[in-house]
Amino acid sequence: MINVFVLQNGRLNQVPIESRADLENVAPVWVDLTDPTDDERAWVKTIYGVILPGEDEVKDIEASARYYEAENGDLHLRTDFLLEEDDGPSRVVTVAFILARKMLFSVHTDDLPVFRLVRMRARSRPGSIADYMDVLLDLYATDAEYSADALEGIYQHLEEVSGLVLQKEFTDKDAADALNAIAREEDLNGRIRRNMMDTRRAVSFLMRGRLLNAEQFEEARQILRDIESLDGHTSFLFDKINFLMDATVGFININQNKIIKIFSVASVAFLPPTLIASIYGMNFKSFPELEWQYGYPLALTLMVASMISPVWVFLRRGWLK
Repeated sequence: MINVFVLQNGRLNQVPIESRADLENVAPVWVDLTDPTDDERAWVKTIYGVILPGEDEVKDIEASARYYEAENGDLHLRTDFLLEEDDGPSRVVTVAFILARKMLFSVHTDDLPVFRLVRMRARSRPGSIADYMDVLLDLYATDAEYSADALEGIYQHLEEVSGLVLQKEFTDKDAADALNAIAREEDLNGRIRRNMMDTRRAVSFLMRGRLLNAEQFEEARQILRDIESLDGHTSFLFDKINFLMDATVGFININQNKIIKIFSVASVAFLPPTLIASIYGMNFKSFPELEWQYGYPLALTLMVASMISPVWVFLRRGWLK
């Protein structure tokens, strides 16, 4: 799918593209390609002289391949964007940016919420975008906002986990649910931190390359400040995740110790009756109590009493609570 955007009266408007002729008749500021077909790649190459990278090239994470200037002067960037999905785990989608002929070309495999949000805002805020570089910086700024919203979601989910872990009765099922939720939020928090690190590198590259005017340079500095604040928040969330993980594991150990304590008490309680039964179960010929008329009920009474006594002691000292 190919999405073409032009600047009209200070707004970023999308132009429908159905054929190569439609693409030839517009002067875009941003050409966004989501999983483009071979025909769409050929149109971009023929009309603008830009060769789009393949999927394997987009995913190349070598440092030398993420930010470089081609021989013809085109600037190539590879940046990761966070993608949260309701029906599955979060993931990172790598986007290839090409800055050529005062146009921004972006290539990615999935439709990203950050891109949709930028398009919506650019239509409703006239004058917010003046050229292709503004589009790129707006994408990075919106990515930071999207990551901040994701961090707020993590905090809310961890609050729910806290209520689950710190409840009065914490069962094994609760422990399994808590561990699953903690692992999921830890994975998302790590992806956000990695995503922010990659965005910081990309913005820093633009600033070092002197590709921005004074206003854009200040906007880039603000993006870096926002990312710095998000780094502190991710560290706080990692600490909270570690606390909840330790608390969950601790409560699991407590529950296991309760079970082991029950078996230990049972073993101690049944030890004296077992000893008595072993003594009176011996088959020696000269047995003093062998002819007792009430020897059997007396032995049973002694066994029951020897079993109740340690249990009573444990209850008296509160060891069974």
